[in-house]
Amino acid sequence: MQRESYHDYMGRRMREEDQKMSQQNAMQNAERSIWVTFTKEGIHKYPNADKDPKLATGDWDDVSFLAVPHRHIFHFRVRIEVFHNDRDIEFIQFKRWLERLYSGTDNGTNNQGSEGQSSTDSEVLLLDYKSCEMIADELYEKINAKYPGRFVEIEVSEDGENGCVISYPSNKA
Repeated sequence: MQRESYHDYMGRRMREEDQKMSQQNAMQNAERSIWVTFTKEGIHKYPNADKDPKLATGDWDDVSFLAVPHRHIFHFRVRIEVFHNDRDIEFIQFKRWLERLYSGTDNGTNNQGSEGQSSTDSEVLLLDYKSCEMIADELYEKINAKYPGRFVEIEVSEDGENGCVISYPSNKA
C-alpha cells in the first residue's frame, strides 16, 4: 500500500473541511418556512363579466355567467418564513388562527364580506366582487400585522382548480 504524501494529505483534508464548512454555512443560511392549507366555502361574483365584451363574447370563451353570485370551495395554501427549526410558528396553531379569520369568531376583525353584510352566513364567506388575488392581499395584511417582517406566500384557488399565487417579500431593513 502506498502512503499518501503530505501534500496530498493536506489537499484532501482541506477539501473535506471546505465541504463540511460549506454544508454548515448552507444550513445556517437556509431560508426556512412552514406552510398550511385549509378550505372555505364562499360565494362571489365578477360584476362586469356580463358587460365587458372581452368576457361576454357569446362564443366558446364566454364567461358572462360569472356576473351572477356563484359558489366555490376556496383552497388556501399559506407559507410563512420562520427563523429557527423549533416551532418558531407552530403550524397547527397558525392554521387554526387562519381558519378563525374566516369563521366569524375572530372578535370582529373579520372583514371579508361586503360593507353592510356579514362576512359569513352559516360559515359561508360572502366575498361579493373579490378575486382570488384580492382575497390573498387581504389575508396578507392580517398575517403581516401578527407576524411582521416575514416572507409570506399565499395561494388561493377556486375549487382547487384555478387560482393565484402571490409572494410577499419580507420587509426587513
